[in-house]
Amino acid sequence: MKVAFRADASLQMGSGHVMRCLTLANALREKGAECHFLFREHPGHMLAQIRAAGHIIHPLALTPRVEAMPEQQNILAHAGWLGASQSEDAQQSIDVLRGIQPDWLVVDHYALDVRWHKALRPFTKRLMVIDDLADRSHDCDLLLDQTFGRNDAEYHALVPEGCNVLCGSQFALLRPEFPLLRLSSLARRADLTAVKQVLITMGGVDQANATTQVLKALAGMEYLAGLQITVVMGGRAPWLHAVRQQVLQLPLSAEVLVDSQNMAELMARADLAIGAAGSTAWERCSLGLPSIMVVLAENQLTVAAGLQEAGAAQVIACVEDIPGRLPALLAPLLNEPHRLNQMSAAAAQVTNGEGVQAVIQAFDVWG
Repeated sequence: MKVAFRADASLQMGSGHVMRCLTLANALREKGAECHFLFREHPGHMLAQIRAAGHIIHPLALTPRVEAMPEQQNILAHAGWLGASQSEDAQQSIDVLRGIQPDWLVVDHYALDVRWHKALRPFTKRLMVIDDLADRSHDCDLLLDQTFGRNDAEYHALVPEGCNVLCGSQFALLRPEFPLLRLSSLARRADLTAVKQVLITMGGVDQANATTQVLKALAGMEYLAGLQITVVMGGRAPWLHAVRQQVLQLPLSAEVLVDSQNMAELMARADLAIGAAGSTAWERCSLGLPSIMVVLAENQLTVAAGLQEAGAAQVIACVEDIPGRLPALLAPLLNEPHRLNQMSAAAAQVTNGEGVQAVIQAFDVWG
């Protein structure tokens, strides 16, 4: 089986789209699939990571202008993320797919919709869309939205009749190390009596520099002296050097890890996370890791609200609120460990980390 992926990463959009596609591609390769990645060369692209994973890469040239397709009256809200018009992207992708002739084309991009899908349909046997906005129409055989609490009815008017819609965090695309560590992580948390390890992770890019605001807030909390702080950042993060310098000035025991390859282990060891409300939220939940979540983009609001309502996380609505909100949220969690136990149990109910296998089964149904 040949599977082609169309997804991008950049300093603006982050790395989540490519990371979840990589997770699915790696699992499909284990079943014998040949995986190809079509991606545009935005600043902050993930060519090295895709290549290191052993998949076949097909870079698309970056063009600075964005135009609507002739039949399109309104440009999509995230059109600026594409680096081309939909028509240009479609033609460049067609040129690549003619040589691949894939069995499946997987599309994970907020700037592509039904018009792009229809243009690509003749060049793939099946088409899958990964989305979490439910804000535009698609033409696909399979749609995945791993948002907690998402109902497939929200897509009924957005996909063709007969499309298989997989909705909910039980389908979250997590790497195999997360379900592997789930039981031991949950067992450790059941008897947690004090917070010793705090993990800070704001995604691979952290364009908003939320990490700096978190560290500034922590520096003013004298009662944190006994904690071990671990900050994880991506090597492409524009504020990486500044954060490293900031950590050296902290009156706390702290370290900065870059492009960590053992994220599941770090989360399993942590007692509390302060992290973005992006795709890593499902990783934390699978391990029962209580979280204070910071919303870094509008498309994260639904995820954050759902997890807070479920009791799996506390939420800071924007980066600007970190200085005022973080101390108020952190103090009760440190002083009353039973709150962490409750959050951990709620988080563990969100996803068991086995979503990849469920999605692959949906692939197999089509043959």
